[in-house]
Amino acid sequence: MRTPLIAGNWKMNKTISEALDLAKALHHGLAHADAVKLEIVVAPPYTALNKVAEFLKDSFIGVSAQDLFWEDAGAFTGAISAPMIKDAGAEYVIIGHSERRQLFGETDNAVNKKIKAAFKAGLIPIFCVGETLAEREAGKVNTIIGTQFFGGLADLTVENMKKVVIAYEPVWAIGTGKTATTQQAEEVHVMIRKMLVEKFGQATADIVRILYGGSVKPSNSKELLSEPNIDGALVGGASLKAEDFIGIIKNAM
Repeated sequence: MRTPLIAGNWKMNKTISEALDLAKALHHGLAHADAVKLEIVVAPPYTALNKVAEFLKDSFIGVSAQDLFWEDAGAFTGAISAPMIKDAGAEYVIIGHSERRQLFGETDNAVNKKIKAAFKAGLIPIFCVGETLAEREAGKVNTIIGTQFFGGLADLTVENMKKVVIAYEPVWAIGTGKTATTQQAEEVHVMIRKMLVEKFGQATADIVRILYGGSVKPSNSKELLSEPNIDGALVGGASLKAEDFIGIIKNAM
């Protein structure tokens, strides 16, 4: 049985004090007993990562970074390494988000190097894949997801893969208010599960959690999370409001 995971990606939002306020509201708004059936993770911006991690250290809520660079140290102005993220208190790191791919030109090869760097530092990767609207309308969903999947996960061992979390995020649904139907989402999750079987075997495919992301909110999360291959959600905008994020978490229980 896969433990559901609800992750909140705060993106480029929240000052340190605002991030702490949100972390406190989430921690105090959920009883620990309510959270034992699932994992909860928040991904604040780098500036607030350490403060939020310190506050949540003894909480039932885990902490993720939003990205990393694949080198441990060096002349890479503006970059943050996996050891820095680990030292700041994070346990997870989001890798390959569509905004990184689209706005910052991130390639599948770069994603692959970042995933390997995360493992080297003892971080759990939340590996994102997803197609644009044009790619979906052109019937290229399988091709695009497959290219991202096999490119991003190249040379990973079965033991590595058992720890990876995959997030399917249709680019056309991120921040647009549009959400994939439960059938559309489940179809892609099933496809990803089959890719896991092909590359890593059935036993690994049965363990790996696949999250859905793309305008997830309290009003649609219960239906999405009821699908057998949707193991949680990577939440954007709705994770910035404690009430909304808690609503999604409760729908996942």
